[in-house]
Amino acid sequence: MELQPGREALVRVPVATLWSAPEAARPVDRPALAAAPDLPAWIAGMDTDQQVGECVLSQLVLGERVLVTDLRPDGWAHVVAMEQPAAKLDPRGYPGWLPAAHLTTGPADPTGAGPDGAAAALVVDATVTTLHAAPDGPVTLPGVVLGTRLAPAGRAVDGWRPVHAPGHADPLWVPEGDVVPLPTERPEAKEVLAVAERLRSLVYIWGGMSSHGIDCSGLVHLAWRRFGVTLPRDADDQARATTPLALGDERPGDLYFFARPGRRIHHVGIVSTEPHGDDRRMLNACYLQRRVVEERLSADREATLVGAHRI
Repeated sequence: MELQPGREALVRVPVATLWSAPEAARPVDRPALAAAPDLPAWIAGMDTDQQVGECVLSQLVLGERVLVTDLRPDGWAHVVAMEQPAAKLDPRGYPGWLPAAHLTTGPADPTGAGPDGAAAALVVDATVTTLHAAPDGPVTLPGVVLGTRLAPAGRAVDGWRPVHAPGHADPLWVPEGDVVPLPTERPEAKEVLAVAERLRSLVYIWGGMSSHGIDCSGLVHLAWRRFGVTLPRDADDQARATTPLALGDERPGDLYFFARPGRRIHHVGIVSTEPHGDDRRMLNACYLQRRVVEERLSADREATLVGAHRI
């Protein structure tokens, strides 16, 4: 079945980038636009200013559901990312443009039972993994990232697990140790913090939502996605979807939100230690340092701290 406006589709590449407009893509973005995107090459080719170009809105991982709303003859599709809530932009999800070649209509239900009777999806727990055509065989999909959900396709064989992937008729194989069953119970906040901490030193990419490169709200969204919990995409929406706390009551795994007077929330970090008076620390994808860092809140951060929230 071909892609059609008004119908759902699935992301068929490990990471698809969502753009503000087709014309916003720059020459440096070619590796991300290829039919088989090369995210490491894309990120390596950018300077620090290009890493924060606002032409990138978000990213979607393999198997994410989208609603196709428009198709252009030049190969671009306008979509709504249904698993990235963005109430202020579209009640259906996060809107933007991506290459139609990054989508497929083929089925691959990551929540369905596999032939071995497994009731739950699998989720990638490795920072990055690779899907192969056969156990220890040729690479089919490199760069599959943390938090990607995969449908089981049978029992493990010699340390390899068969999975269904959108756009592939035959099962692909992932190292068994790189995937775990998708949790059915809500995680503790400290478990989510532990996942986010594994991304420490990861490069900051505006709109990044993967373990190749990430932004502040992307770090929060991805860490919770690993446990099957869907949070909004942007920091201000994340604040509206979570429960405010009195400052001093926050615990590791809660969230700090930041805004300048009269402006909307522009930054979020994950509380990394219990506060001691005015000494607060957080793990965050830092725009200024262009990295995921764990740090004490600076004077500027303290001045713009507008609240602590719990998920």
